[in-house]
Amino acid sequence: MSLVLDSSITLAWAYSDETTQPVTQVFDLLSQSGAWVPGLWRLEVADVLEMSVRRKRHDRDFRDATLADLAQLPIQVDLETDQQAWTATLRLAERHQLTLYDAAYLELALRRNLPLATLDEDLRRAANMAKVQVLG
Repeated sequence: MSLVLDSSITLAWAYSDETTQPVTQVFDLLSQSGAWVPGLWRLEVADVLEMSVRRKRHDRDFRDATLADLAQLPIQVDLETDQQAWTATLRLAERHQLTLYDAAYLELALRRNLPLATLDEDLRRAANMAKVQVLG
């Protein structure tokens, strides 16, 4: 079973002090069956890692190694996310009071009929209301 992976759970996997058993289980599942992400996922993950370099949480080597590790995983970038931004994604953001960024993950999970792996509480709540299985 594939899944939709969001940046919150990705970053919890990257930082060992934030990794929990549910996060590890998501990445085990991802390794076996792959995952889908919206195009903004790469920007979100890279941005957090870069901001953490600037704040001295870790160095550039950690950032670069993390991105290299993520690039090796069977993660597919959905090419239709931007086409949904002003329609389905916007309606989901409005209905569930989400950012458009978070709504993009929910829209992708709904459109592909896949579970959503997230640690974001607002997104988890919205996914539950939309009858999307939540992992993590």
